[in-house]
Amino acid sequence: MSSELTQSHFELFALPERYAVDREALDTRYRELQREVHPDRFASAGDQARRISMQRAAQVNEAYQTLRDPLRRARYLLERRGHTIDDQQTSAGDPVFLMQQMELREEMGEVRGAADPLAALDALLTRVRGSIGELEAGLEAALDGDDYENALELVTKMQFHARLESELRELEAELEDALY
Repeated sequence: MSSELTQSHFELFALPERYAVDREALDTRYRELQREVHPDRFASAGDQARRISMQRAAQVNEAYQTLRDPLRRARYLLERRGHTIDDQQTSAGDPVFLMQQMELREEMGEVRGAADPLAALDALLTRVRGSIGELEAGLEAALDGDDYENALELVTKMQFHARLESELRELEAELEDALY
């Protein structure tokens, strides 16, 4: 079982090591693995078997969370290929992206004052999600084509959009709470 603990996330889920993931196969394999390694199955086993079961369950959960999230999956693939991501890195070298960041942040700041704040927020969320979709498509092409420099840049941009989307969802919850 020790070699199983060193498997890549893709090996663990019997998936090809690439950016695009078959979500149905991922979810199905996750449920299978959970049934196999769940600590409750080892409740009456010895200490070592219980400990290994807990390690495997943690490994399965971590691998699943990584593979199901497009940003985490891209980071994982890059790291497996020897490219680490500096979380402090910015895309300031790309003036178009920098301007886009500033405009999106400005728009977010104006949502509360809009005639229909939820509609304004929904429109902004739609645009941000569209940008994330474009970045994901670019990441798939870059990673499949071994264009790691471009992939690193796209991950940095995707991180910005993911943070913004999260902040917009928080704002949405605040606006909805204020209305109801």
